Amino acid sequence: MVVSLYLSFTDYDLFNEPRWVGVDNYAKLFGDDPRYLHSVGVTLRYVAWSVPLKLVLALAVALLLNSLRGKGQAFFRSAFYAPSLLGASVGLALAWRAIFDTWVDTPDHALVTIVLLSAWQFGAPMVIFLAGLQQIPRDLFDAAAVDGAGWWRRLWSITLPMLSPVLFFNLVLETIHAFQAFTQAFVVSGGRGGPADSTLFYTLYLYERGFTEFRMGYASAMAWVLLVAIALITAVLFRTSRYWVFYGDER
Repeated sequence: MVVSLYLSFTDYDLFNEPRWVGVDNYAKLFGDDPRYLHSVGVTLRYVAWSVPLKLVLALAVALLLNSLRGKGQAFFRSAFYAPSLLGASVGLALAWRAIFDTWVDTPDHALVTIVLLSAWQFGAPMVIFLAGLQQIPRDLFDAAAVDGAGWWRRLWSITLPMLSPVLFFNLVLETIHAFQAFTQAFVVSGGRGGPADSTLFYTLYLYERGFTEFRMGYASAMAWVLLVAIALITAVLFRTSRYWVFYGDER
């Protein structure tokens, strides 16, 4: 990390000695590289779409599996978790590209296919949600049912507040993962972020700069900007969690 920080202030092509250029790389990022700013926009849209969709699907399936209570729960839990095991698979991304061939070649729809691929891999947060649901005391739901609370009321007033620490954990984890997404975009777009840069993820552009154009100093600067951005967003999530995350020992 220290070396990459140093390289971010240099002009380095992997073959010659790094040449110190100060903050030129960072200045070019925000002032002289429209593709960089475009990659930021693409990545932000991907995070904004994929993370909520993935968490909603994971929670919905976890609620469904929790209601089974042993009636094939283990089988369905494994079945729904399986796509997450293949999440970083190049073969899976190639299959996805073949399935959505028409969409992948359309700038307006290409990003949607990668969002759907990410959302389909909801197994990991689903398992965590399911573990959290099984820790909620059943007597809370029984008491609410006696008082006449319906399913929606129990979900909103009991399940979600009791599950909020788990939801927060999944939100932070999936947000970080979404910003680091690379394999799906690389394979689906053919490694160029196409068509028309519609899938030019931040990490994909970083790879292009560093390992295709051999501008490793510039790529290092991009990596550090991403690190700082993720750290700030995570800090904001932790800061706002005090308003909506509730723990069992709080009154």
